Amino acid sequence: MDLSPVDSKQTIKVLPQLVPDSACFRCDVCCRFPEADSFLRPYFTHLEISDAVAHGVPESFFPNRSGSQVDLVENPIGEGYLCPAFDPKSGLCGIYEDRPLDCRLYPLALMWDAAGREVQLGWDSKCPFVRDAPSSAIREYGDRVATFLADEAIVEAIAAHPRLVGRFQQDVVVLKALPHLTVLLGPKPVDPQLRPLALQDAARFAKALECAQVIGPDTPAAFAFPYHYVWTSLLPYWWMESDHTLFLIAESPDGWFMPLPPLGAGPLDQAVERAFGLMQSWNGPSPVSRIENVMESQRQLLECDRIQFRRKAGDYLYPVGALVALAGDHYKSQRALCNRVAREGVITSEPYRADHQAGCALLYRRWAEQKRRGTLDQMGKLLLEDAEMAHALVFQEHERIGLSGTIVRVNGDIAAYTFGYWLTPQTWCVLLEVADRSISGLAQWVFRDTCRTAMAQGAVSINAMDDADLPGLRAAKSAYHPTALLDTWTITRTTT
Repeated sequence: MDLSPVDSKQTIKVLPQLVPDSACFRCDVCCRFPEADSFLRPYFTHLEISDAVAHGVPESFFPNRSGSQVDLVENPIGEGYLCPAFDPKSGLCGIYEDRPLDCRLYPLALMWDAAGREVQLGWDSKCPFVRDAPSSAIREYGDRVATFLADEAIVEAIAAHPRLVGRFQQDVVVLKALPHLTVLLGPKPVDPQLRPLALQDAARFAKALECAQVIGPDTPAAFAFPYHYVWTSLLPYWWMESDHTLFLIAESPDGWFMPLPPLGAGPLDQAVERAFGLMQSWNGPSPVSRIENVMESQRQLLECDRIQFRRKAGDYLYPVGALVALAGDHYKSQRALCNRVAREGVITSEPYRADHQAGCALLYRRWAEQKRRGTLDQMGKLLLEDAEMAHALVFQEHERIGLSGTIVRVNGDIAAYTFGYWLTPQTWCVLLEVADRSISGLAQWVFRDTCRTAMAQGAVSINAMDDADLPGLRAAKSAYHPTALLDTWTITRTTT
């Protein structure tokens, strides 16, 4: 439930502040976001939405009046997106005196730990002021805010709106655990029908894909067991069967969602209706209930007034022969880079083995730091943090997951690695690819070598997955001239 206006507003407004207004006016971090659906968008409770609307923020920016993250607007004077309450010209918030708790807490953040089991309070290292503040001052401030967060009115507000506790962020430095919120919001017993996704479920997953008849030349990368299992290091994955249909479900700090549409031989629309019924029983009215990676052919079967569709970034599909030959003007740049790196060093490749794990882990950290020092936006940096655990899982379990890996040495040292899987008998999917960015042309050489190996084993097409809406990755993948972009959709359902 929501708090009464007197209790909630009076309690929240006494929240101590650390960052002075003068520092905020010089900052270009807050209120700005790299993507329209950034998970860092502020969350508004029901009463906070009412206050924002009263101050002139259109009601349409709040998908759920009972509580939701705010929808963003395009930045009219630059790239990215803005909170609709923020004026980029003046640097002022139009609802500052009644801004939501989520904003008042910043630069501190409430989040789950990496395992999603403990609520923690930390400080966001992206905030320039906090980076320069003495550590003792931050700790003292954290203690004061932790005391504030134990107030009964605030605890009730967070209990009514658990999405105020965000997902784990690598660049948020933990100050302390908040056990009273962990007890209140921690994992509840799961539905007894659900089973945790395990390595031994790969065969069951493959059978469900076969029954659903979704495997073909245009199958997106998500329709494969390895694609999902590698992320179990970040999110708990579950599955259940009902009416000979497999439902794959993921558990995020915000709630339950389906990373794939139901897999079965029966009518898809009926299975989707069942899926939304399950998620609503677990999530309540929360808008987190969704089904991701709906294929274009499936979309046509599901179009109705109650289903909303949002296009996701599409997989890049290439003819393997073209990528092996790199012939003609289309591939002049990639061909030159491959030739250059081959001239400047001794390059060899070999199948990945367990004793390569330490070297590959060191390479990942070096590569990630190289990416961070480049032009990578904030969303890209967050994706790097999420991916590190997935790569570590692959290093340990690649064969059992169903992946094949290759390492590449330059002058004897591990400088690149790649892992992939057979999406169809004729389509090789590149799941992971890391190459030392200080070696010009190495990434192009590795990709061509991967394509040569796949072609020798019968591949006709290469699926390089999507670009995660990252401009740099989009440009790199587009430069190889894909024959198709395999669009997928995320669907939600209205509750009325």
